[in-house]
Amino acid sequence: MAPAFRRVIPAIAAIGLVTGCSQQYNDERGKGDAPVQGRSGDNTPAEVFNMPDGFGNLATKCVGHGFRAYVTTNGGGPSNLEIVPDSSCAD
Repeated sequence: MAPAFRRVIPAIAAIGLVTGCSQQYNDERGKGDAPVQGRSGDNTPAEVFNMPDGFGNLATKCVGHGFRAYVTTNGGGPSNLEIVPDSSCAD
């Protein structure tokens, strides 16, 4: 293999990797984050409960005023989301 060709292949792979991981790529396919008005969302961390392999993990945090969100993860299917009233989340 020619030395120039050896440099071209990694460069093409890097460009493909960066392009495939871009926000625009995910947004166009409906997999990106939803826009946040004023770009100032609540970025506080969620409390995460790790479950054994094969079971969805659980994350929870206060959202809005007086509500708590619970979200599960599932590598093989859709996540579950539940938002419930929670007085401990009141400001």
